[in-house]
Amino acid sequence: MNPPPPSKLQAPARLRFALVEDDSSYRDTIASLIGDCEGCQCVGSFASSRTALDALPACAPDVVLVDIRMPDPDGIAFVAALKPSLPDTEFVMLTSFDDTELIFGALRAGASGYLLKSAGRNDLLAALRQVVAGGVPMDGVVARKIIQTFRQPPGEPLSPREEEVLAGLASGLLYKEIAEQLGVGYSTINTHVKQIYRKLHVRSRQQAVQAWRGQR
Repeated sequence: MNPPPPSKLQAPARLRFALVEDDSSYRDTIASLIGDCEGCQCVGSFASSRTALDALPACAPDVVLVDIRMPDPDGIAFVAALKPSLPDTEFVMLTSFDDTELIFGALRAGASGYLLKSAGRNDLLAALRQVVAGGVPMDGVVARKIIQTFRQPPGEPLSPREEEVLAGLASGLLYKEIAEQLGVGYSTINTHVKQIYRKLHVRSRQQAVQAWRGQR
């Protein structure tokens, strides 16, 4: 059975949405797809997050679809900056990336959903209905990544030396400075850091420090 056209899909009685997306072709396509749905109104379409930061509050949208890879600021920082002043507005990330770090960063910033740009028109409209009803729309691939993250087995305990290295990382020291502080070579610190990343299931200094502090 073919899916019904967007205009025939059930939608909220009133839905004001906005778009923040630097790809003009994709932005216009999404604005048309959703805007043509009965009861939906596009109240803002922005090519840059910087412009949207100033103009979006006056638009009072119910939902904002945000590209996570926007420059200056990126989508995550954009949501974090606006959510406090727009507590009743729902932010849903639209992205080509299903990176775990980006997913959790967006959710921590205040996003209420995370959809891949490959989502079909029906999925987008269903996500809007879901988010205004208090749900958390999530692409299936993204949801699976989140589940897999929570299913990861506990990391191996850190050695006393690795704890010392992490303390240096948390203090903002460079590898060279940590090596000098501990009286070892640079390559030794590099090896310790790799082991720390493996044990904590992280991929960056920031993630390692956050995970370490969360365990203390």
